[in-house]
Amino acid sequence: MKTSAKQKTLKLVQLALLVALIFAMQYIGTVATSALKGMGVELSFVLIPIVIGAFLLGPSEGAFLGLVFGVMTVVLTVMAPSSSMYIIFDANPILFSLVAISKAVFAGLGSGLIYKGLDKAFKGKFVYLKTLIASASAPIINTGIYLLGMVCFFSDTISEKFSGGQNVFVFLVLLIWLNFLIEFAINVLLTPAIIRIIEVVKKKIK
Repeated sequence: MKTSAKQKTLKLVQLALLVALIFAMQYIGTVATSALKGMGVELSFVLIPIVIGAFLLGPSEGAFLGLVFGVMTVVLTVMAPSSSMYIIFDANPILFSLVAISKAVFAGLGSGLIYKGLDKAFKGKFVYLKTLIASASAPIINTGIYLLGMVCFFSDTISEKFSGGQNVFVFLVLLIWLNFLIEFAINVLLTPAIIRIIEVVKKKIK
């Protein structure tokens, strides 16, 4: 009983640390890319703690961390009324919030489920491969849902305010492709570090 209580406490502490890391990563990403935003480039490091939480604690915890990130995205959008993202938010705050939050939640949940499924399929082997695949899935899910949400719910707004009559899907792909590749590369390149963190924490728990 005591062991179970200790494990629950440890999990809560780890979750709290990862939430704090999400806030820190969001700030670092904002500061680091402030000079690049004019070129449409914005680095995002936030998926890293989400992925670590999903792998280390489980898919549901990954989804919770994604929820934190999604809510933060909405809050930061509201706090920047001069940004282009606010224009989309202003068109329909509820749908924008739904897209922003769901993409992050499913990125955490999906990557956690993929990692768990691969771990079971590989029977604990091929650690680097399963971590690489699951890590790469997070930005794919995150960007995919965002793109789908923008096309389905905000095509008129984007066409009127930004794309100048250009096909909305093509416009968005051209706009976000570099950010996606950078986000994808960050997750993949940091896979060894993610593996090391997971292994160290698991040894501490044991």
